[in-house]
Amino acid sequence: MKDMLKKISVGLIVMPVLGLMMVNTAAVGTNAAAVQDFDAAATYKAKCAMCHGQKAEKKFDATKADEVLVESTLKGVDATPVKMPAYETKGITAEQAKALVTHMKSLKQ
Repeated sequence: MKDMLKKISVGLIVMPVLGLMMVNTAAVGTNAAAVQDFDAAATYKAKCAMCHGQKAEKKFDATKADEVLVESTLKGVDATPVKMPAYETKGITAEQAKALVTHMKSLKQ
């Protein structure tokens, strides 16, 4: 009887832990898929080209570190006379912002 209670107790502890591990793994896979499905070129054309130009020739300093450019994309830039909006609030993730920065740098070459 005591052995059966021990097995049940262990099962009640181990099963939720295993369940949490599986949920965490699924979330990581979903995030990776979202980044993989992200089309930086299309997003740039739709959201960025109107201010930065077709070849990222306007208001974009490709010599800045990627981290600085990603942060600017996510948090926005409060410059006069033109302000860049924060795209983090519009659903762009850090990984997607990095992809946009990489795409913009490739346009400059």
